[in-house]
Amino acid sequence: MKYCCALLLSLLSLTAQATEIGERLGPWTLLDQFEQPYSLSDETQLIIVARSMDAAQLMGTAMEKRPKDFLESRHAAYIADIERMPSVAKWIAIPGMKKLNYRILLDEEGRVAPRYNGDRETVQWLELKDGVVVDIKTFSDPQQLASALSAR
Repeated sequence: MKYCCALLLSLLSLTAQATEIGERLGPWTLLDQFEQPYSLSDETQLIIVARSMDAAQLMGTAMEKRPKDFLESRHAAYIADIERMPSVAKWIAIPGMKKLNYRILLDEEGRVAPRYNGDRETVQWLELKDGVVVDIKTFSDPQQLASALSAR
């Protein structure tokens, strides 16, 4: 029994750890809305995470009128956590995402986005240098997010 309790506590501590400045991020690969793979690499300089529909809408507003290669040219990866989205909604949402002019990495199983913590109502912003987190921000205002994107 003690062994089970100790194991449970150690697993909880693993999932509760926040991503911190100075931390090297673990590798991952996700498919985008066109089922094309993207893998985190040392060239990635920015990870943007939306963990809810509200956060995704913030990102959508901030990305309006941006050129097609806007995120790629900034070595940015945008992750949408769609794990909690009902299957029926995915049938509607994913085809809609294909109409957007930017790449969205879909975390359908919640394997990646929860690593970066943050609340579900804001957009998480992780700046990286050689795979190491150098800055963490959150955005709840689309104009502030748009300004931060433009400043990159």
